[in-house]
Parts: sequence; C-alpha cells; structure tokens
Amino acid sequence: AYLSSDRRPDLLRIILLSLVPYLAPKVRFGRFFLSQDQGSSFTMTDYSDEFLKSVLTSVRVIAVVGVSANPVRPSYYVARYLSLKGYDVIPVNPGHAGETLFGKTVIGSLSDIDRPVDMVDIFRRSEAVPPIVDESLDQFPALKAIWMQIGVTNPDAAQKAEDRGVTVIQDRCPKIEYQRLFGELRMGGFATGIISSKL
Repeated sequence: AYLSSDRRPDLLRIILLSLVPYLAPKVRFGRFFLSQDQGSSFTMTDYSDEFLKSVLTSVRVIAVVGVSANPVRPSYYVARYLSLKGYDVIPVNPGHAGETLFGKTVIGSLSDIDRPVDMVDIFRRSEAVPPIVDESLDQFPALKAIWMQIGVTNPDAAQKAEDRGVTVIQDRCPKIEYQRLFGELRMGGFATGIISSKL
C-alpha cells in the first residue's frame, strides 16, 4: 500500500525495531547501542568516553549491591579491583552480612549504611533494579551515580534517578571502563580506541 512521505519514517522505525531481537542481544545503529532488556524493550546505552571518565573520577565511595564472596564471580573481582584502585568499596549482600571482603565488612542492605555514598553499582537482575534505585535515592541524598552492570538495564528506574539529578549508566562495567580509559588494556595489547602517548 502507498504511504505518504510523512508516514515513511515511522514505518522504517517499526521495521528496524522489529528486526533487532533477531539480530543480536545488542545491536548498534549509528552512534547508539540498543540493548535488549527483559522482554521487548530497548535502552540507549551509548556513553562518550569523556562522560564515563568523568563519573569514574568524581566518585570515591561505591556501594556494590549483590557482591559475591566467590572469587570467580564477576561481582567479587569487580569490587575487589575497584578497591585496589583506591575506591572506598562497601560490599552489600544480605546473604553475606557480617563477613569480611577486601578488608571491609559486608553490609546487609543499603539502608544499613550510615555514611554518604557517591555511587551504587548494581549486580542484580534488571527486574530487581527499581527497589534498589528507590532505596539508594532515599538513603543517599548526595548520591552522584547509579551504575548497572553489563546485561542490567531498567529504563523506568533510570529515568526516576535522572529526574532526581543522579547520573545513570546502564549495561556497562566500571572495571572494564576503568581499564580501557586509563590505559591498562592498552598495556595488554588491546585496541581501546583511545589515542595516547603512553603504552
């Protein structure tokens, strides 16, 4: 059927979005990534290097929600790595509350933390994000950022945090971004897309 020219962009958008689930869990269109959330929704997760670097250099105290005591789990070695880089990491997991990780006592919940937190790093499923964001916003009035790990996105929760002036990063790993942006991957021979006079 013939479509007027003002309706063609809408049709093209519908066709592109309908193809995304069949192409890959993460597909790049131009300068944006569309990452598939739980279900059929998609979230923009493209961030400039300058933006990511500004977040990583502006936060010092990071609460890692869902941290594991198992050294082979990503949540363990990401939290450990951040602590080795000088960040004040607060491990949060009700199943390990009272235990010691990286020289820090594991806290049962965000509401049990009695000091300011700059960033909350979330290692939980996407559907578990909203209450964590709500608790973060209630508990830390000066919160700067909420970071959702690779594979974790929740557009509604992200919008709620952003409406409160909190920076949100979804579907990324702070360890990987730190290594990429501050030269550690280059020293390992990886092409990071970052031009530098250093190795």
